Amino acid sequence: MEHTQSFRFFNRGPSPAVRLVFFSLLSLLLLFVDARYQYLESARSTLSVLFQPLQRLVSAPGSLWHGADAFLTLQSNLVRENEELRQRHGTDAVKLQQLQSLQAENQNLRQLLAVQQRADYSMQLAEIAYIERDIFKRKLFLDKGAQANVQAGQVVMDDSGVVGQVTRVYPWLSEVTLITDKDHAVPVQVLRTGLRSIVFGSGDTSELALRYMPVSADIQPGDTLVTSGIDGTYPPGLPVAQVSRIERDPAYPFARVQCTPVAGVSKQRQLLILSGLPKLPERPEAAPETVAEKPKKIRQKKP
Repeated sequence: MEHTQSFRFFNRGPSPAVRLVFFSLLSLLLLFVDARYQYLESARSTLSVLFQPLQRLVSAPGSLWHGADAFLTLQSNLVRENEELRQRHGTDAVKLQQLQSLQAENQNLRQLLAVQQRADYSMQLAEIAYIERDIFKRKLFLDKGAQANVQAGQVVMDDSGVVGQVTRVYPWLSEVTLITDKDHAVPVQVLRTGLRSIVFGSGDTSELALRYMPVSADIQPGDTLVTSGIDGTYPPGLPVAQVSRIERDPAYPFARVQCTPVAGVSKQRQLLILSGLPKLPERPEAAPETVAEKPKKIRQKKP
């Protein structure tokens, strides 16, 4: 009995049905007034301003979640793209180096072709296959040998000047001794004055020595040395070296002349082998010594 009375106390007022009808009519009335006269526009704006912080607070977890997901996705994409760009950069750098090497090789071949066209003797192109492992020997091996009619004694040069001389021939290789080898010598003459001499290798790829040059010889720094053609080994007029320094001491009969080779003795990959050079007549042999006739003794008869 007491429970029924307390339930009725808390349920005072209109019934739920009456409330539904009332609020429905009120809603329709508000919709009509708002659509017809725009009276609730200011109220709507005020409520939107009041509820804006609440909307932001409610949507903050979702925004944070989507932002974190987008940041992590973007970060992983950037890391992957950075790695791909780094690998592509390495590949492009290698290709660029190969392209530069091919361009330099192409330029060298063009220059060698120009030398072949203006030369008065035949040449054949060869490529360096090996280099002497002994650092004290200035030698290299070309990929042309006896099968290409290469012979010992032929001159090897590049587009700038003389590089060396073929000293040994194999079936498919040929050994070349550079002009900078300490045991190699080239007959030369000064292009400016025509003074003849011999330039010797020093064992250094960047230095040659002009020995036995008198102190009073007409030679200056910057003079160009070309092959003289003496002995028929090197054709005349090929550039060999350029005088770099001269030391004259009156106490010594010869001046110390240092030269720099004009050819890339340690730079080029392709070289030219000269062939078909005119041969000189054989050197005459020394005349045999004649034995002096002994004077005959005249025997005198005794009286």
